[in-house]
Amino acid sequence: MEIDTAFVAPLLDYITHLAEYVRSNINDVCSGLESWQIIAFTFATTLLTVYIWEFLFQEKQSLLVRIKKSFFKNIKKIPFIKAKIDRELAPALRGMDETFNPKSVRDQGYIQELPEKGISEEEVLKSLQTYKSLADVDWSKGACSGTVYNGEKRLTNLMAKVYGEFAWTNPLHADVFPDVRKMEAEVVRMTCNMFNGDSETCGCMTSGGTESIMLACKAFRDMAYERGVTFPEMLVPHTVHAAFDKAAYFFNMKITHIPVDEKTRMLDVKAMRRAINSSTCMLVGSAPSFPHGVIDPIEEISKLGLAYNLPVHVDSCLGGFLVPFMEEAGFSLPLFDFRLPGVTSISADTHKYGFAPKGSSVLCYKNTDYRRYQYFLQPDWPGGIYASPTFAGSRPGAIIAACWSTMMLYGRLGYVDSTQKIISTARMITEELRKMDGIFIYGEPLVSVIGIGSTVFDIYRLSDALTKRGWNLNALQFPSSIHLCVTLVHTQAGVAERFVQDIREELPDILNNPKSICEGAGAMYGMAQSIPDRSLVGAIAGHYFDAYYSTKTVEPTQNGVKHKG
Repeated sequence: MEIDTAFVAPLLDYITHLAEYVRSNINDVCSGLESWQIIAFTFATTLLTVYIWEFLFQEKQSLLVRIKKSFFKNIKKIPFIKAKIDRELAPALRGMDETFNPKSVRDQGYIQELPEKGISEEEVLKSLQTYKSLADVDWSKGACSGTVYNGEKRLTNLMAKVYGEFAWTNPLHADVFPDVRKMEAEVVRMTCNMFNGDSETCGCMTSGGTESIMLACKAFRDMAYERGVTFPEMLVPHTVHAAFDKAAYFFNMKITHIPVDEKTRMLDVKAMRRAINSSTCMLVGSAPSFPHGVIDPIEEISKLGLAYNLPVHVDSCLGGFLVPFMEEAGFSLPLFDFRLPGVTSISADTHKYGFAPKGSSVLCYKNTDYRRYQYFLQPDWPGGIYASPTFAGSRPGAIIAACWSTMMLYGRLGYVDSTQKIISTARMITEELRKMDGIFIYGEPLVSVIGIGSTVFDIYRLSDALTKRGWNLNALQFPSSIHLCVTLVHTQAGVAERFVQDIREELPDILNNPKSICEGAGAMYGMAQSIPDRSLVGAIAGHYFDAYYSTKTVEPTQNGVKHKG
């Protein structure tokens, strides 16, 4: 390639003159200053420049987000605005207090102090029955979305026996409890093989899907650190589980939510490709996603991972013990597991469709090179070398034993059978709901979750109507929707038919007045989505947990709530 010297020469001449002009002006400005003044001025200017740069281009939050937060933070200090916000939020907050303190709880009150003397075993069991009577949702009849995934009597009895046998075990002391160590290793191996892993695949057991997801994020963050990335970024679907946001918050990572197709609710792979940069540390897809039960295009994400040499995590926490058995149960699925060369890790909850007790989950890796990054080691602790494979130190060995026992009780054919029942039931419900006016199903729910929406009326009205009929569904947002997560409990005779019939009976009343405002529990979700200041949503959530942990007896009054005790 030849360089046009006729163009370069004048350009170099211009740059030389510009540099001389700048130099001359700086010397003129500094001519009357002492050396220490020049140093101090340079130092202050550098600090100011760095401050402005960090203010404008902060890694964690954009300038627009921070300006918005600052605006709402200050405007809420204005007395009349604060008073109006308090008035608007009061009904929702009061509702939370009353939810945790219904009359049955108020009548019992709370135990505030340890009993002076321990009570007898008979009295303990009698008290437990009294506590158990507080529940008014009968999950055993299929009233709940998700929540309880099995409930069979034989499994309950087995778990009770296993808990009794292994109540005092702790895998932290593997030399003392080699039994639970062996069972954990076998649970991990069986799960890796379920996902078509080879002999190199490995993993660990965790306390649940959140821990499995966070450990994978921690591992891939540390891998990125090794290659010099200072602020690792994960690329995830907009519909991915919030545990990834939690991981980003705790591990000082950037999380970028990639949009999903409005119609299919699947990840936009082209948008993910455009978002990849030098700080990207992992790509994520769901199989299936929690909101609407849609499986992301994992095969295409796997190809991206290979092309850019990036780890790919498949979040299969929800359906991890369904999707591996669907093909054998007669339902075709796109590839999503270790058969895809780009997939480096998979999370699957044993305490959901694996029917194991809460909380247990498995995190699988393609090989030990990845898993080693999740470990924690403190070699210089005075108490000895401290190392742990997961977040917890001590862990309940009884959970591991109960999980192992459940998997052995069901076996491959048992899971194929439960998968066949659950998927058939979910597809029947989906097919029937698609025949009804006023509602629609999100995307193509291939597994067990059915997302329901409406362009005609506030979908939370349907949720509230079904609540009055004894159903307990999941309310979703962005977009407004609800879903039913079908479990083995819903496959009992008549449960799915009753759900479909209840919706069929409620829709005409709702459609008679489609613009009516939602006034039940769903109103809070509708309100939460419309609040531009998201810190207020955080305040509502904070009050929820305050009410959850409260041991004060709350009595409803005309103007609010009255605490005592």
